Amino acid sequence: MRRLRPALSLRARLYLFSAAILVLFATNVATYVWGSSARSESLVAYRDAVTAAQLTADLEQSFQDQRQRVLVLATLRETTEAPLASSERNSALDELESINSKLRRLGNLGGQGTEDYYLRLQNSADALLQQWRDFYENYNSGSDANISGAKNYNDAQQRLQELDQRHAFLAVQRSNAIDNTITITDRITVIGFVSSIVITMLLVVGLIRSANASLTRLKTGVRRFGEGDLTHRINETRDAGEIRDLARTFNDMSAKLQRAIEEVHDAKADADAANAAKSMFLANVSHELRTPLNAIIGYSEMLQDELSDGQQLDQDQFHHDLGTIIFSGRQLLSLINDILDLSKMETGKMTVSLETVDPAALIYQICDALSPLITQKNNTLTLSIADDLPEMESDPAKLQQIVTNLFSNACKFTEDGVIEVIARIEKNSLLIAVKDNGIGIAEAQQANVFEAFEQAESSTGSKYGGTGLGLAIVREFCRMLGGDITLESTPGKGSTFTATLPLDQESVRAAG
Repeated sequence: MRRLRPALSLRARLYLFSAAILVLFATNVATYVWGSSARSESLVAYRDAVTAAQLTADLEQSFQDQRQRVLVLATLRETTEAPLASSERNSALDELESINSKLRRLGNLGGQGTEDYYLRLQNSADALLQQWRDFYENYNSGSDANISGAKNYNDAQQRLQELDQRHAFLAVQRSNAIDNTITITDRITVIGFVSSIVITMLLVVGLIRSANASLTRLKTGVRRFGEGDLTHRINETRDAGEIRDLARTFNDMSAKLQRAIEEVHDAKADADAANAAKSMFLANVSHELRTPLNAIIGYSEMLQDELSDGQQLDQDQFHHDLGTIIFSGRQLLSLINDILDLSKMETGKMTVSLETVDPAALIYQICDALSPLITQKNNTLTLSIADDLPEMESDPAKLQQIVTNLFSNACKFTEDGVIEVIARIEKNSLLIAVKDNGIGIAEAQQANVFEAFEQAESSTGSKYGGTGLGLAIVREFCRMLGGDITLESTPGKGSTFTATLPLDQESVRAAG
């Protein structure tokens, strides 16, 4: 018979076992509390019933005494016509108010089960008490108010007896219900106690058996591993949680030992790939180095030949050839500087030298110096530099190289187009964007352009030149200055490179 994998880990089973014991214990406690509450309710109901009976008897006696007094006073008034003293009248009115207070206390007992009975009693009692008040207040005025009628008195007594009977009925009914509740809670307590013992024993036995089976499988697997059988695997599906994780750890350890030889082969393959990348980079660099060197050597030889001929020099051509030599020399110097900068960044020797920089003046100066790149491919330059750019603490050399590389990159891949340089302040940061409408970059290649030695496509290097170092250096410089660079591009429509640099370098150093 196929055994199923446990649904819970060993820890979860221990927690569940503890929780089950706590639930059983809490159930017994709750049952006891419920029974105690029922007993308390029984005592409260009994006390209310006794209080209601005492108030009822007291009210009944008060009604009788007050009626006898009223009848006696009425007889005296008819026979002697003696006035009633104010102190006696006030005392009698106080007694009526005391009766009314007892009625209110009686109304607070019994709850909704006696509400209708109490309302009828209150109506009858109010009428009777008002009749007696009128009697006392009009006693000396000689009023002929009829107080001998017993209708209100009999009606109040009848309602009082009905309320008393209702209280007694509810007390008996509530007492029976509470007695039944107490009986049930006692039974539940006994059943819960016995069940707690049985369930606890079952849980303990089940936990011991499952834990023993899991540990036995682990013991067997460890013994097989120790004997050198690395092909053995502990069945992970038979356990869950920590035991499964431990079995998986042993299996992973065995698998890693088996993969050791494969990793050696993979390391050799990686080394071969690194050598291939190195060879490709050297080929690209040698090509980029030879191009300006050939121009320098070729034009220098041409100028030397022209000078040795002894003929009159063409000043314009001579100036043009010297300009080409200077441009090629600068191009060669820029390439060497890029290689040196990348080497410094990889070895961690690149440092930041902060000075006060006027970014607007720096950007104007760079664009003016690189204006030949604009005319070289018949492009148009647009400057959108905010008038309120403040001076900032930054590394002028790195800031200059960031703008120069972005500007040169836009000129390289744009022909008969527009190149726009944007500079403004956003959220306490300097935003420098170089926008072109050149060839653009496919979305799948955009993540590669900031990697060293990488270009958007393999054909880009052969067609446009370059080593793939410029944008990699730009990103590293932006991050060293506490900022970053982003790219938005659409193939055939152009690209926008946006560098964001914080104005406050103190906060950047503090965060670093």
